Amino acid sequence: MAIHRRRALAGIGSAVTIGLAGCVGLGNDDNPDGADIHGETLRLTTTTSTYDTGLLDELNLAFEERFGVTVETIGQGTGAALETARSGDSDVVMVHARSQEDEFLEEGYGVNRRDLMFNDFIVVGDPDDPAGIGGGDDVEDAFATIADTDSTFVSRGDDSGTHTKELEIWAEAGVGDDRGEYQEAGDGMGEVLIQTDQGGGYTLADRGTYLSMQSELELEIHVEGPIEDGPELLANPYGIVAVDPAEHDNVEYDLAMAYIGFITSLEGQELIEEYTVEGEQLFYPEAIADEPNFQQYVPEEWEPSE
Repeated sequence: MAIHRRRALAGIGSAVTIGLAGCVGLGNDDNPDGADIHGETLRLTTTTSTYDTGLLDELNLAFEERFGVTVETIGQGTGAALETARSGDSDVVMVHARSQEDEFLEEGYGVNRRDLMFNDFIVVGDPDDPAGIGGGDDVEDAFATIADTDSTFVSRGDDSGTHTKELEIWAEAGVGDDRGEYQEAGDGMGEVLIQTDQGGGYTLADRGTYLSMQSELELEIHVEGPIEDGPELLANPYGIVAVDPAEHDNVEYDLAMAYIGFITSLEGQELIEEYTVEGEQLFYPEAIADEPNFQQYVPEEWEPSE
């Protein structure tokens, strides 16, 4: 999936397909209650990156004002967010690890998945760049060099989408358990960036969280992702999935689908497009496209039976 800045900026203006998933529950000025969702509470589990950057404050406020509901947001790593949903303690999940999303769908816990937005991953670290990886465009080689030079690498270590991507890169680099001074923080992206900043070394970060904290850190980007023409391996797409009411009859399915419909609509996608921190765009909308992408609704490897 090619995700370059020019594609993102052209997406909304050229769109011909809006795809309002979740039209149930969508009200209007004359009928703000929609399908009886007025006054209810939506439980949203999501990644720390969307939570920490402040993006959800913008999206949730607009949704709450439109439909007269409350959004209760729990920021967790992708793995934990999906486990919360498996337990029936969430109505909708916004995450960024497609392999884990696919498992969630295949197990019957999720329905009506939609592509939502993207940014990318970057390798950040000490400005002195002790491993000498700065300016390279091969992230596998950068990881291998970090291990070979016995440099410090701070891992999320928490089954998050970022951790999942990190493990994929180590595997692609052919690096086993010997990863230099490897530290597993078991914490969110913001805390890992702070730990890396204070202790030196490198980490893999999503661009949005890094940009939202950049003024507080001395870390520099050493390997860029595809938004700045870096390797596609560092692509970071986000999806949103409703919890299946057939699995948990306590979930607010109408409300979940109204939320999905809103943030994948033109208005929701424009909010994502326009959200910035200190002039930097953090996320790029992807729900609206020139041609429908039916594959987004099902696991990536799924094929219809003949």
